[in-house]
Amino acid sequence: MLFRLIEDAGIVDFLAALQRNGLAAGDFELQETDTTDPKGDENFGLQGYVTVTRLSTQVTREYPIGYETNWVLR
Repeated sequence: MLFRLIEDAGIVDFLAALQRNGLAAGDFELQETDTTDPKGDENFGLQGYVTVTRLSTQVTREYPIGYETNWVLR
């Protein structure tokens, strides 16, 4: 998976959470959306959200990502 907003550490944490709960990584799809204001203050960096879909159930959840967020813990 190659993402612009989601850091590698976030992916590692996500995969570890799946493993701890006995869930298969292949049953989940991640999609990020960049909502960074191109005219905004660069001090806060990139912002957006990640959509996590469990393919077997089609249940989808969205979590904020970007400056000082930890979407995996939500």
